[in-house]
Amino acid sequence: MRWAELAERRVAVLGFGAEGRAACRAFRRQLPAQPLQLFCNDTEALEARALGDALLAIDTRPATAEALTRFEIVIKSPGVSPYQSPLPQAAAAGVRFTSASAIWFAEHAEANTIAVTGTKGKSTTTALIAHLLRGGGHRTALAGNIGLPLLDLPEDATVAAQVIELSSFQCHDFAGSPRVALITNLVEEHLDWHGSGERYVADKLRVLGDRSRTIAVLNAEDATLSSRDIAGEVRWFGGASGWHLDASHVLRDGERVLAIAELPLPGRHNALNLCGALAAIEAAGFDAAKLAPHARGFVPLPHRLQTLGARAGIRYVNDSIATTPQAALAALSHFAGQDIALILGGHERGLDWTAFAGAVAARPPRAIVTTGASGARIAATLIAHGLASVVRSEPEFDAAFAAARGALDAPGIVLLSPGAPSFGQFRDYSERGRRFAELAGFDPQSIATIGGLGIA
Repeated sequence: MRWAELAERRVAVLGFGAEGRAACRAFRRQLPAQPLQLFCNDTEALEARALGDALLAIDTRPATAEALTRFEIVIKSPGVSPYQSPLPQAAAAGVRFTSASAIWFAEHAEANTIAVTGTKGKSTTTALIAHLLRGGGHRTALAGNIGLPLLDLPEDATVAAQVIELSSFQCHDFAGSPRVALITNLVEEHLDWHGSGERYVADKLRVLGDRSRTIAVLNAEDATLSSRDIAGEVRWFGGASGWHLDASHVLRDGERVLAIAELPLPGRHNALNLCGALAAIEAAGFDAAKLAPHARGFVPLPHRLQTLGARAGIRYVNDSIATTPQAALAALSHFAGQDIALILGGHERGLDWTAFAGAVAARPPRAIVTTGASGARIAATLIAHGLASVVRSEPEFDAAFAAARGALDAPGIVLLSPGAPSFGQFRDYSERGRRFAELAGFDPQSIATIGGLGIA
């Protein structure tokens, strides 16, 4: 849906997070004389009034179906599920829903866009693509779910590539056809929003867009992707050809291009993310092999197996972005053989922790401290797998941190890899990571900046 389709319509914005704020600002730039309605909470209303928009009406009451049906078009925030009341009822009554991402893609249908999604690794892969392109002198935009709303990107005709991270929520909404669509992997997540694992996968796959236009770049090692029959042009990475790995190198077909040991990213999974990044760059028309050496200068993103430093012989590792059991298990595997106290748990989404518990029982860490709304259920699953001696449950995050720290003697590692979102205790994973850093005695702001957002 383009801005022209919103002109002279009754339009509302639902939610005032980062995308909601960007939508309000962009709406006013595009349609300066048209009224706009905002549905938000009391705290967000204070920020919205600071915009000084005389034509912005603010409603802090719950957005009921009756309230929404007063509008022809609603620009909804990504966190609002289309599967949950009141959206299905409003849609059935004729309300058209769109999103900030959908509007941006409609306005930039012919741009050289590289859209990246996946359950894990999408932010790192998105940032890697932008870093590599910029290393080769290509003017590149970096935006989306990684931290800069698309509608906040300035217009710039000199940009060679638009590199965009999309969450599963945004994939459901955006209805675009990027030049290249990369999916890093697919593991069930956000079932509370999508309603089922099947919907989650289907919503993610929407990023593939029009199969006559979009080149799909997919992970051959991912069973969910490799087992599907994907129409149109597909470039696989992580298989026996193209961009893939051997025990020590990143390869293009049979030729070794870069040693894994040279990468500033921990773990084999990150080397595989680099393969995906290079495959996407190649699909977008650039010389990926020539750009690959720039990976040596990549600065890892915060909250992703991020070593903060040591205090009194104890190392602190911030992996707050880990929001699935599989991601937490990968973090534990990365530090195999070391003395670890793991902080686990957060928002309750009803995910199955049985496989995690079985894997950990084979080689348990020194301590596992569960926390948050899901903590008690995770602890029960772990105890049922014979881990009672290493498990402790502390509902509050600060108490969980103290318990993890108290379980270790130097040298050791306190690892925050929660396997669950942060909602309820924190606004997002970034706030949780900053609190972890603060409790460990590090500057919470200095560890949390993502560089390179925007156009460069």
